[in-house]
Amino acid sequence: MAGRVHPTDPELSGVRATAFIRAARNGSTTTVPLMRNSGPFHLHQTQPHNGWARVSVISSMCAPLGGDRLALDITAEEHARLEVTTPTATIALPGATTAPATYDVRLTVADHAMLSWLPKPLISASGSTLHQTCTVDLAPTAAVLLREEQLLGRTAEPPGHLTTRLTVYRGGHPVLDQHTAYGGTAPAWDGPAVLGGHRAAGQLLVVDPHLTTGRPSILIGDDPEKGYAVLTPLAQHPAYLATATATTLHQVGKLLDTALEHIRNM
Repeated sequence: MAGRVHPTDPELSGVRATAFIRAARNGSTTTVPLMRNSGPFHLHQTQPHNGWARVSVISSMCAPLGGDRLALDITAEEHARLEVTTPTATIALPGATTAPATYDVRLTVADHAMLSWLPKPLISASGSTLHQTCTVDLAPTAAVLLREEQLLGRTAEPPGHLTTRLTVYRGGHPVLDQHTAYGGTAPAWDGPAVLGGHRAAGQLLVVDPHLTTGRPSILIGDDPEKGYAVLTPLAQHPAYLATATATTLHQVGKLLDTALEHIRNM
């Protein structure tokens, strides 16, 4: 396991770690022939369910801190069914350096495979700086369910600086490239055009070749007290994206649950 290092150059301090998960179809079920722990990531395979392999990503140390460079590389091979979760929230914290932390998630899904990436929320603590990316590379017949939620600041504290980028490719073609920035130097992040004073945000992405396309956008939430959410089809692909913002993570979760029900009923 990689330990924390604090060299003279503050830009080089922190943990460098990449963990790998690879799932493969084995008869009527999915196995996980590769789980490589690294740095704070401890990978634990949980009880399979209905032919799906399930892996929990457990953090064995406080991370990400300033200066950390963390990555998860997750692959579902042809016909595999894989669900990856985290048991607890991820908290971005300030570190011994002013350098930002990075956390990159790479999801690769082969033909006829299905992958669910369902982490617990990310909390941007005061004083932290985190740049998070999620890159999804789908084969033409692959399916993915992705759900991410963010909380800006712990109780009674301002948020750190958080940027997120979600990039999706299908069959080598771009489907989505979404970038958000909150806190710190991000312009107007808490104004009416972005969060409108709310502290929690979330997004739900579903890409599935069996989805009905051509549906109009659906407004799910439009109440300042309960939050806002919209479910939008992505052009020229069997894909839908729900985005939500609210005062609490609980409210964001309810909005995304409603969005997922709409998608499942299509």
